[in-house]
Amino acid sequence: MGVGSSHGNGLFFRTLTEKQAEEIHLASCKILEETGLLIHHEEAVEILRRAGAYVEHENRVYFPSHMVKQALLSAPSRVTLYNRKGDPALYLEGSKVYFGTGSDTLNYLDPFSLERRSWRQEDVAQAVRICDYLPNIDFVMSMGFLSDVDPRMINREQYALMVQNTLKPQVVIAEDGDTLSDIIEMAAVAVGGKERLRQKPLFMIYTEPTSPLQHPKESVDKLLVAAENWVPTNFACGGVAGASVPTTVGGALVLANAEALSGLILHQLKQPGAPFIYGYGNSPLDMRTMQAVYATPEAILFQGGMVDLAHYYQLPSWGYAGCCNAKVCDEQALMESTQFTLMGALQGCNIMHDVFYMEFGLTGSLELLVISNEVIGRTRRLLKGIDTDPESLGIKAIQRVGPGRNFLGDDHTADHFRENWQADLSDFNNFEGWSENGSLTMIERARMRIKDILAAYQPDQVSEEVKEGIASVLRKAREKFGEPV
Repeated sequence: MGVGSSHGNGLFFRTLTEKQAEEIHLASCKILEETGLLIHHEEAVEILRRAGAYVEHENRVYFPSHMVKQALLSAPSRVTLYNRKGDPALYLEGSKVYFGTGSDTLNYLDPFSLERRSWRQEDVAQAVRICDYLPNIDFVMSMGFLSDVDPRMINREQYALMVQNTLKPQVVIAEDGDTLSDIIEMAAVAVGGKERLRQKPLFMIYTEPTSPLQHPKESVDKLLVAAENWVPTNFACGGVAGASVPTTVGGALVLANAEALSGLILHQLKQPGAPFIYGYGNSPLDMRTMQAVYATPEAILFQGGMVDLAHYYQLPSWGYAGCCNAKVCDEQALMESTQFTLMGALQGCNIMHDVFYMEFGLTGSLELLVISNEVIGRTRRLLKGIDTDPESLGIKAIQRVGPGRNFLGDDHTADHFRENWQADLSDFNNFEGWSENGSLTMIERARMRIKDILAAYQPDQVSEEVKEGIASVLRKAREKFGEPV
């Protein structure tokens, strides 16, 4: 195991030393072995008991350290997610970085009416279409919590909208194992069968323990269903520092890491070698407002520690980017979301979600999504670093131009200026040019871009056969709940 990693020629930020990573690992093993977890799932407890865990009072499970070591040896160090056509899209390994949205915001900042309201199916479909268009949004989540469907059907209906409105890979949320099974059925219909889906996974599932140190039945159900079906899985503590995890960054890492490792152990015992993405989040509790907050220095340091532990374990990492605490898309929103995005990329977090989250994850903003697309583009250019091959060093061009002249007419400029990063939304005109174009702010330009995308862009459509297959899965679920079909 080792912490070292880099982006090649580009920038890289490391939070933990090798010794610190080992200290956190050993502290987490101590918690697993001496404190244990409550696991509210009979099958899971029995799996762990047979593998050598000590069980007390029916569901208090203590994990010997050899179980941690075996699980880390079993889990793959790289995971690939594919798009709907079966093309590889995300290589979750090393320090490769990818960005996507979040799930289930309660409120939608409508970019047309400017009101804050509940999400409807049409809103989610449009938001996913925009994600499909934006080149720096690599995967999608459901984005909005649907207000116009049966509450028991929300995650299924969300997935049907996602898979039909984007080619890109997805990260999904499911209430329970049955919901995940139906999502697997829909994804299999979209890609040509369950064996194809297993070979080329279209989505990963995000599921959580309940901190501190509990595994709910529904979370474990999803973990086991995912393992059985070789669905890439993340089992992530969503800690609130000072409430559900310790307030110190180090203490929060120890607890979250213990929970992640316990999920990994169970996952690998159910299906050795099944794809697992390591990671978790931490929102410090602001003691003045009693609100869990995003993108503070402590939250960013916590994520850096998590990514370094992922490198230490040689596992793909899962984290956050592009999210904020602001209530509207303003200067605070852009400051917080941009810092989280830039630092997550420099830390080398493989797959980062929640781009477009506002108000601590309660609200989603398409303006922030479109602006973040450009922020990610800027960031990716930084990660590429500086080329120092002879052509890039430009020695011959410098010799040709010589003292006192300029490079505007030189072939070297013509050959290479298009390689420089180009803005999508930022205005690089002088004041007069900006004024002539309407004196628009970044937020106003983002709203115009949203309208343009929705007016002109359509994602690659699924076939009528696929549409009917997805509709059939939804009909059967509605029938099960007694909902009219």
